[in-house]
Amino acid sequence: MIELLLFAIPASLLILGALIVVFAKNPVHNAMGLVLTLTSLAILYITLNATFVAMVQMLVYAGAVMTLFLFVIMMIGVDKPEQTKEQIKGQKLLISGTLILLVSIVVFISLQNGLNWNLLFPQSEISLEGTPAILASALFTSWVFPFEVISILLIVATTAAIALAYEFKQSSDND
Repeated sequence: MIELLLFAIPASLLILGALIVVFAKNPVHNAMGLVLTLTSLAILYITLNATFVAMVQMLVYAGAVMTLFLFVIMMIGVDKPEQTKEQIKGQKLLISGTLILLVSIVVFISLQNGLNWNLLFPQSEISLEGTPAILASALFTSWVFPFEVISILLIVATTAAIALAYEFKQSSDND
């Protein structure tokens, strides 16, 4: 029963986030729906004991990529009157209900296990293969040079994108 809940709740939130991405008219709502989708996917990765993939999902996609998406949305500008109004009726009720549901599930699982979280994630089932510690030690010892080269390339690409967007914004303001 617990396994079903640990799958069904993040999976339903994932589908809800995907529907928000597709059907919301405000770009900020689309971005927040994508954050919900990416976070739910990371939770599903955690239930599969793929902790490294879940951390990469949260740091890279839900963190860095979504920050870039929001910067692009801000550069485009959503200050049009029809985009600043709330379009989703019952949004506060939906958010409140989701929050109450999630808190009640955490409380239920806690009480079922006698507030012992080790019963949910037994240490004997977790393998050491592919853990963040092993991947980090390999990444920052034998693969440190390629890692730094990729970091420099990403910084240069981000700087170039900002410079191009700034020049485009200036040229469109002069027209």
